[in-house]
Amino acid sequence: MNSTSEPVKLLIVGAGDRGSEYSKFAILHPEQAEIVGVAEPRDFYRQRMVETHQIPAENVFPDWQAATNQDRFADAVIIATQDTQHEGPAITFAEQGYHILLEKPMSPTPEACQRIFEAVSAKDIIFAVCHVMRYTNYTRKLKELVDSGLIGDVINIQHLEPVGYWHFAHSFVRGNWRKESESVPILLAKSVHDLDWLQYIMGSRCVQVSSFGSLRHFRSENKPPNAASRCLDCDYEPQCPYSAKKIYPERIEQGLTDWMANVLTPDLTPEGITKALRNGPYGRCVYECDNDVVDHQVVNMNFEGGQTITFTMTAFSEWEDRKTKLFGSLGQLAGDGSVIEHYDFLTDRTQVYEIQPTDQSLMGHHGGGDYNLMASFVAAVAANDPSLILSGPEQSLATHQMVFAAEDARLNHRVVSLE
Repeated sequence: MNSTSEPVKLLIVGAGDRGSEYSKFAILHPEQAEIVGVAEPRDFYRQRMVETHQIPAENVFPDWQAATNQDRFADAVIIATQDTQHEGPAITFAEQGYHILLEKPMSPTPEACQRIFEAVSAKDIIFAVCHVMRYTNYTRKLKELVDSGLIGDVINIQHLEPVGYWHFAHSFVRGNWRKESESVPILLAKSVHDLDWLQYIMGSRCVQVSSFGSLRHFRSENKPPNAASRCLDCDYEPQCPYSAKKIYPERIEQGLTDWMANVLTPDLTPEGITKALRNGPYGRCVYECDNDVVDHQVVNMNFEGGQTITFTMTAFSEWEDRKTKLFGSLGQLAGDGSVIEHYDFLTDRTQVYEIQPTDQSLMGHHGGGDYNLMASFVAAVAANDPSLILSGPEQSLATHQMVFAAEDARLNHRVVSLE
């Protein structure tokens, strides 16, 4: 459908935070991409997308099924629905010949991921999963240094994902990803990014995993004696770091209004925020929610060359960049998303590489990964060249298999081998 002289035409399925974020690329580069359709059940978010991109009425749908009831009218679809709602649209749009950018995770079960893989592999389409960490300038430089042999053979990697105390409370205690039955395990919802990235950096196949983790803190028995069910009514609230009265006004004042406001409330006036905290899920006491996902987890990985990786996800941290140490036979690398330090065993000298960040005024999420992912996907569709994608179907399926194996290991207290 597309020719290189015309912008790639995109259909957005799911107009919440992620769908809205990816659609910004068309505003920044109208010569490269155009949003020509939207499928979204919520009136506010659907209409916002319509007005932002001037989408014609015939291409506006209340759900993805309605969008598939008419002939293909776009080059590609961005599927950014909730985690449990990926399989149906991914398979159906693949069968209709759309190129697909699918938000992670692919789907909540190994069987569904396999079905998606088979559906997209059966068609001559570009398919990418939004493993945005692969696409940052930081990752590009780190991968370049590792592959150059700078630290020799990579023997071990230690990687920390500090989710952040307030971010965890927002998304995984009060929010959409708090219950496995309504979403997916947190390792799949949040840390599939990290396991994918670690496999990419290591450059070989994971063959064994073990894992430990639990819901340790955000439980009813840890609720302070004088705490109320809602932060607005709570005498203990001034002493609580997880207070909704503290978290939301402060972060919104700091400008974190896009992804937080998309789920808290569209009305960001003080009155609107208070109403949301009074009546909605984000004003609940963190010790009196219906959450069940773990709040800390470790994963140990063994790779086919004998290399090992240890990964830690924790809620109990400052909200900051991931931190990684790579230990090689000739030296080590340490990185935090913006700076890489190389220590050389032969000379005992340290060299620092400061990474030029992607312009944060563009699409600033994930260290520029969102922007670079969209640039790669649009270019791949325009040129019909899957080599421009770093996170295609084979890589993404392997990543998800690692996550499912890790959850099997955690739940069943065993070491799991991957075929």
